[in-house]
Formats: sequence, structure tokens, C-alpha cells
Amino acid sequence: MSHTPTGVRRTQKLRTRQSLLDAALVLLEHQSLSSLGLREVTRAAGVTPTAFYRHFEDTAALGVALVEETLGSLHGLIAAVLAETGDSEERLDRSVRVIASHVGAQPAHFRFIAREQHGGVGPVRVAIAAQLRRFAEEVALALREEPASAGWSTEDLLMLGGLYVDHMVITASALLEAGPAGEREVVRVARRRLRLVSIGREHWLDEG
Repeated sequence: MSHTPTGVRRTQKLRTRQSLLDAALVLLEHQSLSSLGLREVTRAAGVTPTAFYRHFEDTAALGVALVEETLGSLHGLIAAVLAETGDSEERLDRSVRVIASHVGAQPAHFRFIAREQHGGVGPVRVAIAAQLRRFAEEVALALREEPASAGWSTEDLLMLGGLYVDHMVITASALLEAGPAGEREVVRVARRRLRLVSIGREHWLDEG
């Protein structure tokens, strides 16, 4: 990072923004975003309310940023798993491990997503839905390249991608509920459910 006045200001701005996100996440452990006050966040972050508006229009915009921080980084990881060699079940098994690792490392982030996915803040619900839809599209594109997808329509591939993403969300929520002590059992059940989906996939076109 540059040590010029411009570089120093940019570094400070990024730090302040991250402080606001981190403070909000701590506060959201005990309340929903719809009840979160701007002054609560700025007080916890140690900045003035005026400073908040240099980074976010309102708490909804801050929530959208938290969605991106939580789910945005997962796209590259999931894409890497899908691009790896091995059969589909092996890759799906690795995807379960990726989710378990992320939830274990960032429980507060995923608790926020689980609570706000159907919460009262519209822009945040929309942002979460958009991220999950993007995941489904990425999974569908990867599945299209597999021999098992021969004859599948785009609509059906998107449906299958959505099933895998829904499973990812359910698994993340189950991991949060179970805690570290119950992680092994959640992962075991998640793998069995994915295997069931894979078996169904093999026979989806049988009636046709």
C-alpha cells in the first residue's frame, strides 16, 4: 500500500469500513438487522455517525455488504471444487468439507445469513437470493460438462444446481445449530443426502 497521503487516506477508509462491518456483525449475534440502530454500530466501531455515511447509505446497505463479505468469497472456492477431477460424488463431498470449514471459521457470518435470508430487510433478502441464484447457475454450468448431463435441459440443470445450493444452505444452518460437537454427524447426513440426490439424477431421464 502506498505511503502517500492518498494511500494513507485510502487505507484508513478501508479500515473504518471494515470496523463498521465487524461491529455490526458482533451486534447482530443478538438481534436482527431490522432492529439494528446506526448509532449502535458507530458507537461499537468507535466512529461518528457522519463517518458511517461515507461508507454506507443506511444499515440495509451495510447488511448487503455483509452478504457479499460472507458469500462472495465462496464462489471461487466452490468453482475450484467443481473444476477438480474425480466423479461428481467426490466433488460434492469436497464441497461439504468446504462449507463445514467456512461455517466453522466464520459462524457469526453464516448465522447472519441464516437469520436474514427470510428477514425483514428487503435489500438484504434480495442480495442473499441473488448470491444463491448465482451459485446455482455456476453449479449448473459445471454439471453441464459431465457425461451424466447428456440430454438434460438448461431448466433441469438449473433445478439440480438449485437443489445442491439449497442443500448447502441447509447444511450450513445445521452446522450452526449443532456446533463443533455435532459437526461430524451433520457432515455424515449431508453426504448421504447428496448421494440420494446423485442417485436420483442418474434416473431423472428414465421416463423420457
